[in-house]
Amino acid sequence: MAGPSTPATALLGRLGIAHSVLAYPHDPRHGSYGAEAARALGVAPEQVFKTMVAEVDGALTIGVVPVAGQLDLKALAAAAGGKKASMAAAPQAERATPLGHRRRIPVVIDTSALGFPTVYCSAGRRGLEIALAPADLVRAAGAVVAPIAAPRHP
Repeated sequence: MAGPSTPATALLGRLGIAHSVLAYPHDPRHGSYGAEAARALGVAPEQVFKTMVAEVDGALTIGVVPVAGQLDLKALAAAAGGKKASMAAAPQAERATPLGHRRRIPVVIDTSALGFPTVYCSAGRRGLEIALAPADLVRAAGAVVAPIAAPRHP
């Protein structure tokens, strides 16, 4: 559990959840932070998860999907018990995180996460990832699990 502290890592520590914090040199010019993390860490993009912030019926909701895919907004709305979802505005999205946020935001994690012994997600800072068991991510985020990822279109 050693490594730089962020609200996400502090939450995992308070909950007693085993995790590793992995740092890599971040290139701010890289177009996809998740793909950059997967490449830098040497893990499959399907095992690295990105946070997508949407509005479901006007309320912020976080979808966590593999970096190899994209968020299915209809599936996210259904999983969150809503009717309509759209991507949140950039300023709102930049402040939202599935772990360690100050205000409770509903989180939905794609079911594919449960197929891995370990998943990787942002620790809340570019160039910093958390590795943990998917069930622990679900517990720490207070998330529901649902099929919310769609294949990435070329």
